[in-house]
Amino acid sequence: MRRKKHFHLFLLLFAFISIPLAAQDPALFSENPKPIDHIVAVVNEDVITRHELDEAIKLGISRLQQQGLPVPDPQALENQILESVITKKVQIQHAQEVGLSVTENELDETIQRIADDNRLSLPEFHTTLENEGIRYGKFRDEIRDEMIIARLREREIKHQVNVTEAEVDNFLQTQESAADGQHEYRLAHILVLVTETMSSEQIQLRSQRAEQAARKIQDGEDFSQVAIEFSDAADAKSGGIIEWRSITQMGPMFVQMLETMNPDDVTQIIQSPNGFHIFKLLGRRMQENSTIIIDQTHARHVLIKINELTSESEAKQKILKIKDRLDIGEDFEEIAKLYSEDTSASSGGDLGWLSPGDTVPEFEQTMNRLLPGQTSDPVRTQFGWHLIQVLERRTQDVSSNRRRQTARNAIRTKKSDVVIQEWLRQLRDQAYVEYRLDPES
Repeated sequence: MRRKKHFHLFLLLFAFISIPLAAQDPALFSENPKPIDHIVAVVNEDVITRHELDEAIKLGISRLQQQGLPVPDPQALENQILESVITKKVQIQHAQEVGLSVTENELDETIQRIADDNRLSLPEFHTTLENEGIRYGKFRDEIRDEMIIARLREREIKHQVNVTEAEVDNFLQTQESAADGQHEYRLAHILVLVTETMSSEQIQLRSQRAEQAARKIQDGEDFSQVAIEFSDAADAKSGGIIEWRSITQMGPMFVQMLETMNPDDVTQIIQSPNGFHIFKLLGRRMQENSTIIIDQTHARHVLIKINELTSESEAKQKILKIKDRLDIGEDFEEIAKLYSEDTSASSGGDLGWLSPGDTVPEFEQTMNRLLPGQTSDPVRTQFGWHLIQVLERRTQDVSSNRRRQTARNAIRTKKSDVVIQEWLRQLRDQAYVEYRLDPES
């Protein structure tokens, strides 16, 4: 074994000295050599390098500037970004353990939609990223990670969050009876997190950290900058902004507090099981309860998915053959039951009454062009190849349904926030993390 190691070392030395000096990295011989990349943190069996952290900091500063938010002290920003990279790394590792991934086709389609949303072609989008100093490969990796994390979180929510009709009824009743139930609030907040595994001494240190944040706000420092520096919440990097929510979405402990606050008022430190909170009221508005009249479409479809077993061309050939059978008069419902790979197959592909926005744009645009009884040509979406048939259309007052759906979403969001925060806390507690960040680097 020892001879083998020496042999490898000899080969490495030989390979190095046999390279002409002109072909070697000039930085090795320059007066100002580039610093060698090094590890700043170990996360389980993975590492975070100085280069990786610097890129994340650069991206974080760019986002803050785009949002018009102040950039905090470099050391505070570095610590905040490092923690977010660690949390992200832990989630990606867990996703790999449970077998979650994103295909190249799914990633391509997502990036295309981002470009479309910005009204740019893909080449124009690449150029825009380059002009902002963002490498396309890095951006692509970031989007892939965000998609995987979103799926991972949705998986946890699906397993743990359930909203009953009784909860919806109670939510709506509370909203109607509450004196302030018709108002929505826009807030900024700071959360100094406390976990179940912390000792009383550690909790005391967290309390002192919250007090330090409160003092900075009292001394006139910008709330968003203090949030970026001190908050452990997921939205800390965006200044701790909580977009418009009704009082019932935030829990009874906030009712009395918000009723007496005016815009720009800041609360004292509030302690909860999750930690120490500071809130700033940014705005208050009345909820809209106007009548909602929309056009709905009753449709059904056949779906052939693209996956590891079925390629793009095979899926397209399958859907074309099915279309030929429908064109000669075979029954759509029976065909859907036999061949569709959607959960609606058992009901003959019936999707029920669809409102605008219920389906992906490619599906909705094709469906809207069809007459009742008409079947589309094959349509490609992120889910695969479809054949769509419109059964009937109607104009509907969906005010009641929309209010119930809004209530259901509000309850689900509130429950999901608690579930994800606890899940992230457990993931982080179970992870092995070793810091190697040189404070002077």
